[in-house]
Amino acid sequence: MAKGEGAESGSAAGLLPTSILQAGERPAQVKEPKKKQQLSVCNKLCYAVGGAPYQVTGCALGFFLQIYLLDVAQVDPFSASIILFVGRAWDAITDPLVGFCISKSPWTRLGRLMPWIIFSTPLAIIAYFLIWFVPDFQQGQALWYLLFYCLFETLVTCFHVPYSALTMFISTEQSERDSATAYRMTVEVLGTVLGTAIQGQIVGQADTPCLQDPNASTATLEGANHTHSTTSLKETQNAYLLAAGVIASIYVICAIILILGVREQREPYETQQAKPMSFFRGLRLVMTHGPYIKLIAGFLFTSLAFMLVEGNFALFCTYTLGFRNEFQNLLLAIMLSATVTIPIWQWFLTRFGKKMAVYIGISSAVPFLILVALMESNLIVTYVVAVAAGISVAAAFLLPWSMLPDVIDDFHLKQPHIHGTEPIFFSFYVFFTKFASGVSLGISTLSLDFTGYQTRSCSQPARVKFTLKMLVTMAPIVLILLGLLLFKLYPIDEEKRRQNKKALQALREEASSSGCSETDSTELASIL
Repeated sequence: MAKGEGAESGSAAGLLPTSILQAGERPAQVKEPKKKQQLSVCNKLCYAVGGAPYQVTGCALGFFLQIYLLDVAQVDPFSASIILFVGRAWDAITDPLVGFCISKSPWTRLGRLMPWIIFSTPLAIIAYFLIWFVPDFQQGQALWYLLFYCLFETLVTCFHVPYSALTMFISTEQSERDSATAYRMTVEVLGTVLGTAIQGQIVGQADTPCLQDPNASTATLEGANHTHSTTSLKETQNAYLLAAGVIASIYVICAIILILGVREQREPYETQQAKPMSFFRGLRLVMTHGPYIKLIAGFLFTSLAFMLVEGNFALFCTYTLGFRNEFQNLLLAIMLSATVTIPIWQWFLTRFGKKMAVYIGISSAVPFLILVALMESNLIVTYVVAVAAGISVAAAFLLPWSMLPDVIDDFHLKQPHIHGTEPIFFSFYVFFTKFASGVSLGISTLSLDFTGYQTRSCSQPARVKFTLKMLVTMAPIVLILLGLLLFKLYPIDEEKRRQNKKALQALREEASSSGCSETDSTELASIL
């Protein structure tokens, strides 16, 4: 009888898979180290291409919308400042709203984020095209631009917020996410190059008319030159529409590549969460996470500095430096320089750390901004400064999106049972920077109105030129220095990142082991 029981026990053990034996009966060599989750170059490129639509359209709007409203659509400066401020402020508000909606979205066969990207794309390109269309009516023209500008910003937010949060769902490996972020930043800077080149070169081919004496009488304007001016203005409007059509096509192509080439992946420990967390509880936890507040405070000032330069650069080149036909080429020089140096900054932050890259990369713009403020108008020197400034622009592009995943990892360690907060982290970072940029653009355009900006004039009063110089040089310098001071408080250095990486890996392995144990128990019950 005893022998029979032993034989029965042994045969049962032989029938069971090794993975579901008791822990004490398992051979020690069964447990293998978990392989790292590697992303292929194709995966990284498909993910990176998805960042181009936001940058292409954002670059075109950021650099050209102000001068388009003032000199092509002929909106008065006060109304233009309202359009720019309300549009950017609304854009900022939509980020947390979309983040809230995404956090409530269920996982589908396509994922939780990808459906937002798919359904927002066709509507966004229609709204974008209508921003650059000049309606025949004058009454209510400002309302037209405000409506479609806000509509487009809402739709592009429905694309960009889930795309930004996708960083946390393409891989669980910190190094792979950093590598994919570097790919993304390179493509995004290429997107700004495309936006600058397409918008600038197409629009630059048109002869935008200007008035030598904007205060001349109506009878003078209705002379022979008036007909030529009207024809040239129509050609310029058509050039803006052509550029909008080309950029809209790029938007669609990049969105298709992203949708077909990237798949969302859930964290192993996220699937064990019993019920979803409320948005407002998640928001409270996110906004009380110290490293996040310090990071967005620092980048708030540095981003604001570069947005001031971006928003006023076309007017600064046209009227203060006198390079009416060169500003699009100067923009192209900046963006090409930034594209080339993105891989260099990726190597630098890997070798010396992200905080060191912030200090050196962003502060490198200060000497060149001082040079622009002090020098006389010189085209060759301006090109040299533009190329050098692109180096700093590359750092400003790469570093925020490379450091945000580190903050989220730190949050997950401190709140291991709280999940689904990634869209809140990304959307509120974008919210603060966009709202600040809206305030800056509104104030800068109002400043031009108060100093006597003259629509369609070939030259501007000395007060306007001085105001543009301050907006492009001294104000950004002050903001950059304030931002760098705040970065001294940011607590996640390279040592902290390594500690977080090890702790997260242990958490994932524990979650995977727990999941395997549950599966094994089910399999054992089925066999018995």
